[in-house]
Amino acid sequence: MKILLFGKGGQVGWELQRSLAPLGELVALDFDSTDLHADFSQPDALASTVEKVRPDVIVNAAAHTAVDKAESEPGLARTLNAASPGVIATAAQRIGALMVHYSTDYVFDGSGDQPWKEDDATGPLSVYGRTKLEGEQLVAAHCRQHLIFRTSWVYAARGGNFAKTMLRLAKERERLTVIDDQFGAPTGAELLADMTAHAIRDTLREPGKAGLYHLVADGVTTWHGYARFVLAQAQAAGVELKAGPDAVAPVPTSAFPTPARRPGNSRLDTSKLRQTFGLQLPSWQDGVTRMLRETL
Repeated sequence: MKILLFGKGGQVGWELQRSLAPLGELVALDFDSTDLHADFSQPDALASTVEKVRPDVIVNAAAHTAVDKAESEPGLARTLNAASPGVIATAAQRIGALMVHYSTDYVFDGSGDQPWKEDDATGPLSVYGRTKLEGEQLVAAHCRQHLIFRTSWVYAARGGNFAKTMLRLAKERERLTVIDDQFGAPTGAELLADMTAHAIRDTLREPGKAGLYHLVADGVTTWHGYARFVLAQAQAAGVELKAGPDAVAPVPTSAFPTPARRPGNSRLDTSKLRQTFGLQLPSWQDGVTRMLRETL
């Protein structure tokens, strides 16, 4: 089996290089790859890359993920998040490949307090959300065999993340303020990559499993709860902090105005994925704890 991966340099793409390698021959590309075109700002040339590689599976981990910046560059966001995935999906259908694509809870309006299901009505609040929604719609429309995974609050040990920011600030300040009215589940790029590999194998054996799924770690918290957990774990590991978990004050989203509106409810119902693939999703605490042990 041959697998073509776009976006190898991102958090999820980096982990996918590990998880996909045992499945077969992996061709991993990023926007600056020189041997094959993988620049999502030039979508028309992406089809030629698919034709040259002729993979059995295409995994797209590339995207415009700068949520606030997307508000000021909607054209580029749409090209990266919608037009390019659409071109790849069309090419995938032409050669009979399975396409894997990642989307986001931002396709919903963030209302209510119940976990979103795959067939719930969408209503994105931002350019990022609208372009990601269009992207998943184009993939589904143009490639019959697809796996689309909506996820949220993604982090990785590699590169910057919310936990590392909280630790840095807690070493510098005696008091922190963190939003407590946005709800979701911190989800590791490692978990996304491993679940993707499992789902690919199952779907190739049973094509009827193709479709749209929600994929996040188990449980729910707020950014405030997330920050307190991180600082408590750091203290337990002997890290010296000026601000411990009790010095983290809860504040509403309105305390930190941003160009793009954030959904208050980022909970995603993962029942469909767990039942279809027979897999268990670990708690968000387990993943964050493991990440911290690698980085502290």
